[in-house]
Amino acid sequence: MYGMEKEKDGKKFMFDLELELHEHPKRSKELLDRADKCINEIKQALRDGAGEKDFDKLGILLHGYTALTKVIKKIGK
Repeated sequence: MYGMEKEKDGKKFMFDLELELHEHPKRSKELLDRADKCINEIKQALRDGAGEKDFDKLGILLHGYTALTKVIKKIGK
């Protein structure tokens, strides 16, 4: 990303999350389960009718958790 794909010594750049998930493969399953649980809770809160202020914040959180699940699934491949 932006010239950081390879370090000077030829190693591929990896983010902290990638390194952690490569070192502990079971951790990705735990994170996916936790994110799915949070997504379901947020969706339920939105269905129940959150206030306008809370609605926006919950929407942002929902997008963040869905992005996290996509990243974890992509790293797992």
